[in-house]
Amino acid sequence: MMFYGPNKKCKCLICLKRICEETGLLPINIEQIFKYSKKHEKSMGSNNSVCVGIDDVAIHFPRLYMDMKDFADLRGEDYGKLNKGLGLKAMSIPDVHEDTATMGANAVMKLIDRNGLNPRNIGRMYLGTESALDGAKPTATYIVDMLTQRYSERYGADCFRNCDVVDMTFACIGAVDAMHNTLDWAARSTDEDERIGIVIFSDNAKYALESAGEYTQGAGGGAILIRRNPRLLEIPDIIGVSTTPVHDFFKPRREVSVKSIISNVMTLAQEAGQSIKKGIVERMIRHLPASTVRKLGIFAHGEEKVSVHRDEPVFDGQFSNRCYQQAVRQAFHNFSQKAERSGRYNREEDERFTEQWGRIIMHLPYAYQAKRMFPDVFRHDREDTEMWAEVAENLGPAPEPHNSDDPVIIEIWEKAMDGYRRAISKTPQYIEFHASRIEKGQRASSLIGNQYTGSIFLALMSTFESDLEENVNLDNMLFGLCGYGSGAKAKVFEGKVSPRWREVVSRWHLFERLAGRVAIDHITYENLHKGLQNGSVVEPEGEFALVEIAESGVQEG
Repeated sequence: MMFYGPNKKCKCLICLKRICEETGLLPINIEQIFKYSKKHEKSMGSNNSVCVGIDDVAIHFPRLYMDMKDFADLRGEDYGKLNKGLGLKAMSIPDVHEDTATMGANAVMKLIDRNGLNPRNIGRMYLGTESALDGAKPTATYIVDMLTQRYSERYGADCFRNCDVVDMTFACIGAVDAMHNTLDWAARSTDEDERIGIVIFSDNAKYALESAGEYTQGAGGGAILIRRNPRLLEIPDIIGVSTTPVHDFFKPRREVSVKSIISNVMTLAQEAGQSIKKGIVERMIRHLPASTVRKLGIFAHGEEKVSVHRDEPVFDGQFSNRCYQQAVRQAFHNFSQKAERSGRYNREEDERFTEQWGRIIMHLPYAYQAKRMFPDVFRHDREDTEMWAEVAENLGPAPEPHNSDDPVIIEIWEKAMDGYRRAISKTPQYIEFHASRIEKGQRASSLIGNQYTGSIFLALMSTFESDLEENVNLDNMLFGLCGYGSGAKAKVFEGKVSPRWREVVSRWHLFERLAGRVAIDHITYENLHKGLQNGSVVEPEGEFALVEIAESGVQEG
């Protein structure tokens, strides 16, 4: 449980007892104080005796980027649509020496050094990613390997030996899952067992060249310090969840037949001017079992098909947007129900959550995603209010729900709802709501692009630093957070800003660092995308870097 007394400062049970001692209150009054707090101060609903949350966040992003104007010229796209319609200004592109592990390790290094952490005191490092380097060995172990090299001289070669590490994958919500898991663990902290955890996010959001998702690319890694009595954001244990097994975005194991590989090679040889005898492909297939080639490379396992991994996803953008809307709305409804059951919220007496939350932080696969997706939640939360009565009078009623299984009717209704949500987003009430509570979170996303698991945390950093620059007082403000991962799952939860947030955020320099990146041209961009770039565009300095990838033996890959 957490206590929010008349001075609006959160107190854990330990601190509350101390207050009782200092003020002369008897311990027997603690229960009555909690009851008063619950009734009048609206505790955020944690059942833990310890306040836990985010103490600090560090981010690493590539020093390379492609300007969206240059990208629009390359692909013949309308820059106005990309910039004004989707909010895109630039996208981060990993250099040759960067991957999921190096970006994650660089972020953790920043976090450790900035906070003076002893690696031996870090109890766990959980990585959320959908860009894992291996199908079995966790990418988090590669990160630990690099960190051990960095800190072993000072803290010993076994300084991370007792640190629990694991990868967690659920598309873009994997790092949120890792954070909630780590919060539960950290909530068991005591004076004798101070639990400090780090949640890592790291991804390369890579799409096929000339695909519909190419302009939303981005990359980066981050590290989140989780501990009790956090200086940045307290997060209580009320989490709304919605899970639905859909296929809106995924990275399947693709299979290619050996025969098709040989056929394609023969076709390529013909196109290059070589004479190919008729029936050569069939003869090569028949000879393959006895060939010495059978023991090499893709032919080594004697299988008729070869599994191929690609970083680029299979996705349905329009369907994924609808899945996002539905999942977030359902998770928000689940959060509201849990908040009511816990005593955190009374719909008849309290302001609606979208009024209570001074900032709303959302997963942003592109900058304006929240602007387009949140009207659904806004409508459901504000219904039966005077403000919504004004909106409804201007817009008219929403499309009537249907009970049909006919795909045609379903599609007609979905398009009607899409139109209704767009109409909501253009009302003065929603425009003001978005500008005051959501817009600051999209500023960094406009400059980096999609970070997959890190997108929601990039929005959080963007919001905090923008408010710091504008000298806004966020002390004790409530934030609403909405995470989403294709497949699909959404989580809705909230946090309370610590009065110490400025001392943390003032050390980030997020936008200053973004301004110091190096722009690349379209030739370099495509070479990096195809893996044809020879050597780093910008040589690594003071950072972890990928040196080589072994191609054979027990070190293969």
